[in-house]
Amino acid sequence: MRSSDLTKLSRTVARLLRHEPWSAGLELDDEGWGSADALVQALRRTRKWSRIDRRDLVSMIERSDKARFEIRGDRIRALYGHSFPRGVTKAEARPPEFLWHGTAQHSASSITSHGLRPMKRQFVHLSADVSTAQVVGKRKSSEVVVLRIRAREAHDAGVRFYPGNEIVWLAESVPAEFIDD
Repeated sequence: MRSSDLTKLSRTVARLLRHEPWSAGLELDDEGWGSADALVQALRRTRKWSRIDRRDLVSMIERSDKARFEIRGDRIRALYGHSFPRGVTKAEARPPEFLWHGTAQHSASSITSHGLRPMKRQFVHLSADVSTAQVVGKRKSSEVVVLRIRAREAHDAGVRFYPGNEIVWLAESVPAEFIDD
């Protein structure tokens, strides 16, 4: 990969890991770590990076004159420069009638009983369509269950929803009464 392409890749990765991981459906933990494979898949969905692979990420990190990113095993993170501390400020919006949540089969009954909570994340991530929810669920398990969220009904009852991008919606939590299996 050319040096100019590595610079462009670094800027794109910085935007995703430092400023708006939700725009690519990435989930980061409290220390900013996310899946390197999920990042590669998110980058591949764009025309510019459709042929990128994990080796390109490693090369970008190794050839950089500044340590901006860190990769360990399947995890990657930006080391600094995040534009959000712990909480990300989002503009609330009225969601579509239904949203979807892909999860591992072994988690589904707990979710339908107790609702969706962000756990170690800032928000619960919801998908705008079933196929995206299936892709998200496959990151967690090969046995995927897609749950239907009655988002409009939940919003009308006071649950706050935030658009992440065209395919991702965020919520602080979703009570079980609005989740169908």
